[in-house]
Amino acid sequence: MNEVIKELNKLIVDIFYDIICIEKEIFSKGEFKDLSINEVRTIQAIGLDEARKMSEVAMDLKITIGTLTTAINRLEKKGYVERLRIEKDRRVVKIKLTDKGKLVYKIHEDFHYEIIKNIVCTMNKDEQKVLIQSLQNVRDFFKTKYY
Repeated sequence: MNEVIKELNKLIVDIFYDIICIEKEIFSKGEFKDLSINEVRTIQAIGLDEARKMSEVAMDLKITIGTLTTAINRLEKKGYVERLRIEKDRRVVKIKLTDKGKLVYKIHEDFHYEIIKNIVCTMNKDEQKVLIQSLQNVRDFFKTKYY
């Protein structure tokens, strides 16, 4: 069992760092070189759908509204995000992606989709179910232990 734990630990750490390095590489050149990985993740959290409240996005990212405000200020200046004030209550601020932000979202989403597609394409339905259940168990462990 100790060897299994060592091997799983090595795989998880390697995968985690590989994903981070590849994401940095994708967004370190070309049109989006002005973005940090944290900014890309903020764009991902905002999403493509309708405008979202700052508090909702901050909760999804598990950061404070103050930290998100700083990130949104930068993303707004760079042209990836826009703020919307609600006429009924001007204190409520919603944020949404600009066309430029939507393009970043799509590139990031496509990268993740490619990873998942590559993983499941060689698995049968039972193996896919086991993988899903295993990852749900890991997620649930984090949620109960650390949140």
